[in-house]
Amino acid sequence: MYLQTDEQTIEDLRIFGKRDSQGLFDLYNYSNTRGAESVLKEMFTKPLCDQQEINRRSNIIRNFSVLNMRFPFEGALFDMAEKYLLAADEQKKQGTQQTVLSEKEISNGVTALISLVQQIKVFIESKDVLAMESWSKEREVIASLLLDPAFEPVLREQQKAKLSYAAVTAYDLLFRHRERTRIEQLLAQIYQLDVYLSIAKVARERKFIFPKALPKGKNILRLKGVYHPELAKPVSNDFSMSPEQNVVFLTGANMAGKSTFLRSVSTAVYVAHIGFPVAAEEMEFSVLDGIYTTINLPDNLGIGASHFYAEVLRVKKVAAALQANKSLFIIFDEMFRGTNVKDAHEATVEITLAFAAKKDSMFIISSHIVEAGERLQEAPSIGFQYLPTRMNGNIPEYTYTLERGITADRHGMIIIRNEGILETLKHGRKRAAR
Repeated sequence: MYLQTDEQTIEDLRIFGKRDSQGLFDLYNYSNTRGAESVLKEMFTKPLCDQQEINRRSNIIRNFSVLNMRFPFEGALFDMAEKYLLAADEQKKQGTQQTVLSEKEISNGVTALISLVQQIKVFIESKDVLAMESWSKEREVIASLLLDPAFEPVLREQQKAKLSYAAVTAYDLLFRHRERTRIEQLLAQIYQLDVYLSIAKVARERKFIFPKALPKGKNILRLKGVYHPELAKPVSNDFSMSPEQNVVFLTGANMAGKSTFLRSVSTAVYVAHIGFPVAAEEMEFSVLDGIYTTINLPDNLGIGASHFYAEVLRVKKVAAALQANKSLFIIFDEMFRGTNVKDAHEATVEITLAFAAKKDSMFIISSHIVEAGERLQEAPSIGFQYLPTRMNGNIPEYTYTLERGITADRHGMIIIRNEGILETLKHGRKRAAR
């Protein structure tokens, strides 16, 4: 079972990069092999929702991080081995007996696989790995594969010794045909190991921490010093939610940092469910069934929908997911910004109160409509936090640090005047500049 999510959330959290920018995947991707990169991508696409599996994966990576263990293979070996194995698939697709590899490429592929088999055996028998209980399941799978009698001659082969033509032919038959499935299973284990070691390196170098997953249904989220991992000079925040307070109503002026904070928290929750380290000082969380964010919702021009109608459809989708009695983490940034203030005020209040009644899930609702907070304060399960603005003369300054309560900051017109927009419209650009 995997954590439920959708394309909007993947887009909001920038899990995968675009042509002009990197994503969260790129930040964590220190993989040495193409196979590991594919495994890592699948992990980012399918976060876990099982407490034991999350903590087990997290413990494996933590132990590798403490050991400062490096990937024990040369990347060039995988290039040769993968090219060699893929050629067999290409040959099968073409339906021909004609080889698509030269004798040298076959020899290189065979030699590479022999080296990989021998090196993985050395690795799993090393003192540190044998003492590592968290990775014992994977180690036993690899050991079982290597115990197959077909691998006996491979393990006895002298390293760096030149193979005869007959030996290459025999190993070629073994690797690409008779034991192809076992070879693929072995490589899959090595790719997963590559992912674990590369994520351990990320944790070490970036000083990320390993969250603790708590049982599902407890509605606990505790974050100390959380920040967004892509920021060069981030401001960290402490944040928590509980069964007694399952909704947080977040206010703050434009540019105060609401969207960045929401991305920081939701990114930590998402990555923690993969079992990976996160950008924070401490974290523990109840395992969830799903996460849905609405931070940068586009107009749905394909169905002729306005921004407001796209927001309505988004809320409807979340409401349907909540009806299944799942534990969900829901974020809405500036709810109903696509309609007039009166309707937005009324809708924000009614929807937030309805969310507060869903005790199995957690919600963060940000809004610039601070008046909505007056009625929401009647609900004991709604907490209030804001990101303040401090005025230095006529210049607004932002702390990006959470405070309890509802903001009264209104600095939109000050910023407009500071930019000289009204002067430009009245008198032209040059006079406004003067």
